[in-house]
Amino acid sequence: MKAPTRQPLPTNQKKARAFRLVAVYIVLFALLYFALRNAPFVEIWQTLTSLKLWQIGSILLINAFVIVCITARWWIIVHADNPSMPFLPMIRYRLAVFGLSYFTPGPQVGGEPLQIIYLQRNHGVSFARAASAVIMDKLLEFLVNFVLIGVGAWAIVRVGLISGSGIRLTLSLIGLGVALTLPLAYNVLLYRGIHPLAIILKRLPFIQKKNKATRLIVAAEQMASTFCRKHARAMFAALTISFASVAGIALEYYLMVSFLGMKINVIQIFAALTAMQIAFLMPLPGGLGALEASQVFALGAFGQPASAALSLTLLMRARDILNGGIGLLLAGRGMSK
Repeated sequence: MKAPTRQPLPTNQKKARAFRLVAVYIVLFALLYFALRNAPFVEIWQTLTSLKLWQIGSILLINAFVIVCITARWWIIVHADNPSMPFLPMIRYRLAVFGLSYFTPGPQVGGEPLQIIYLQRNHGVSFARAASAVIMDKLLEFLVNFVLIGVGAWAIVRVGLISGSGIRLTLSLIGLGVALTLPLAYNVLLYRGIHPLAIILKRLPFIQKKNKATRLIVAAEQMASTFCRKHARAMFAALTISFASVAGIALEYYLMVSFLGMKINVIQIFAALTAMQIAFLMPLPGGLGALEASQVFALGAFGQPASAALSLTLLMRARDILNGGIGLLLAGRGMSK
C-alpha cells in the first residue's frame, strides 16, 4: 500500500512559520545576551584548562546522571496515567525547560509552561493533566530541595556560618522549619483529598470563580490529588529518584571542590551547597553575582581562598551555560514548530 504523500504547506503558512521561527530565536538570543553579557568567559576557560580531561568527563557524567534523574521523576508521574509516554524525548524537554528558566530573571522557575506545551503538542495530553503532572513534579522537587536546605541549615549552624544566639536565631530556625514542612504538608493534604489551592481561590473575594485559569488550576489540583491516592507506588518511585538526584548534586559538588584542590568535610559541603541553593532563589538570571558571593562567603569561612571559591563558581557557570545553551536551542526549535 502506497504511503500518502505530504501536501506542501500554503505560502501564507510557510511565511507564518518562518516569521515565528525568527521571532522565537530573536527573543531567546536576547535572553542569552542579557544573561551572559557580564559572564567571565576568559576566566571560565582558564579554570577549565587547569583541569584534566578525565576530571571534566567525570563532572559531565555526574551532571548527566542528575539530568536523567530529574527527567525520570517527571516521566514517572506522566507515565502513570500515560503508559505509552516515551522517556528519551523528555530529556530534551527538560533541557529546554532548564535553559528557559536559567536565562530568565527569577528563582529557577519560568519554564514550566513549556513542559505543559510539550506534553500537549507532542503527546496529546490534555492541559489539565499536563498541568497536574507539572504540579506534582514541582512539588516533589521543592520537597527534596527543602529537605536539602533543611540539612544544610543544620550544617550552617553546626559549622558556625551563622553566629548569634537568642530569640532572633531561634525564630529564624522556626521559620525555616515551617517553610520546610509546607511541601510535605501539601502532599499529605492532597493524598487525603483536601485541595488547599481550590479552598483559597474559593474564599478570596477578588478571584473570579468561573475564570478559565481558575477552573484549570482547580482541575489540575484535583488531578494531582487523585494521582497521590491512585499511584502511591509511582509517587514513592518519583520521590526516591528525586533523592538520587540530590545525591548526584552533592557528589558533583564534592568532585568539583576536590579537583580544585580544596579540602572541606561533609558537613561543610552541605553548608556551602545550601548557600548555593539560596543564591539561586535570588531573582537574577542563573543567580548571577549571588552565586559567586555565596561561595566566597561560605568557603572563605572554611579557610579557603577567594580565588578557589571563584574558580568553583566558574566551573559551575561553564556547566550551566552548556546545559542552558543547549536547552535554549531546543526550546527555540520546539516553540518555532
